[in-house]
Amino acid sequence: MPAAIEVRDVHKRFGELQALSGIDLEIRQGEFFGLLGPNGAGKTTLISVLAGLARADRGSARVMGHDVRADYRAARRSLGVVPQELVFDPFFTVRETLRFQSGYFGVRDNGAWIEEVMRHLDLASKAEVNMRALSGGMKRRVLVAQALVHKPPVIVLDEPTAGVDVELRQALWQFIRRLNRDGHTIVLTTHYLEEAEALCERIAMLKQGRVVALDSTANLLKRVHHLFLRLRLSGELPGELRPLEHGSTAEAHILRLKGFEDVEQALACIRKAGCRIEEMELMQPDLEDAFVDVMQRS
Repeated sequence: MPAAIEVRDVHKRFGELQALSGIDLEIRQGEFFGLLGPNGAGKTTLISVLAGLARADRGSARVMGHDVRADYRAARRSLGVVPQELVFDPFFTVRETLRFQSGYFGVRDNGAWIEEVMRHLDLASKAEVNMRALSGGMKRRVLVAQALVHKPPVIVLDEPTAGVDVELRQALWQFIRRLNRDGHTIVLTTHYLEEAEALCERIAMLKQGRVVALDSTANLLKRVHHLFLRLRLSGELPGELRPLEHGSTAEAHILRLKGFEDVEQALACIRKAGCRIEEMELMQPDLEDAFVDVMQRS
């Protein structure tokens, strides 16, 4: 069985900018995969290479076993992409837009699936509304629907929830999870790292056009060898603990500790200073902590 996505030694330069520097990546069929990195890391360029919107200077890329250059028709039929930008045709209604999108991929008699996609993305009430009249959030929903309309086995979501409301975000992830359970491969880029942590089985982290980490989400979290102690005190934080302060608010201090053995030392220091602990929470590192750790190390 071919990989859903296979990228081998892909390089891409735009003028003086080296956007991709030897990307090697394999995503298995049926995975929910995260592609993370700071702005300018090369995520969107890599997606553009897979979608045929940019041509790699060197290397190869395949979607469901189809080379994106030599077998581009099959590769593009296998891929659905939700872009970052709000790109739309202002002359058509939502339903017309989705019908035309089906036609681009040669899909006939697709009305039932179009209706289902619109229902799951809460677009049914806007089906006859011109695209120009939609809000930004609604346009984002149509972009998601366009990516799904030809039932591609691989779906790439490039910042799909940027600027959308909580209700849409929840509805979108419920629908995407269902597609993943049905066997679709999902590739997600997002700056909402809590989404990636909750959804993705494996994650690749990119920096300056290179893959600097690639592992399961659980293993990436295990790489972070510290934890956090959140404290609300009756008095000032003792001076000895201030070097450990990772952040603070008007109500609480957050200490970054090397391990559980440091917790008792911190509490002993607080007792010695005569402070009373009013609230305490021990917090495990999350994907954001792992991301920052990887970016700093690389």
